[in-house]
Amino acid sequence: MAGTDWAAQAADTIDRVVLAVRGKTTAPLERLARVLVFGLLAAIVGVAALVLFAILWVRALDIVIPGEVWSADLVAGGIFTVAGLFLWRKRTVKTVKL
Repeated sequence: MAGTDWAAQAADTIDRVVLAVRGKTTAPLERLARVLVFGLLAAIVGVAALVLFAILWVRALDIVIPGEVWSADLVAGGIFTVAGLFLWRKRTVKTVKL
């Protein structure tokens, strides 16, 4: 009877060790892989949405502003330039101490 107890204890110990190693190695790697995959997917969808929004914006301006399409391009480009300059001004610059 002691032999069967020893076998069960050994199996339980091996199982606990394997689960502990898996919990410290595989589980964090799985989470990292999920974050990378879903982050990349969100970035791709976000860029596509921004491009479609820019196209929609220029087409709407072309309808609203009379004349050629270059005037709508000029207005949209000016708005995007002002927005970019605003964001550029809000950036934080890291200084390196020597």
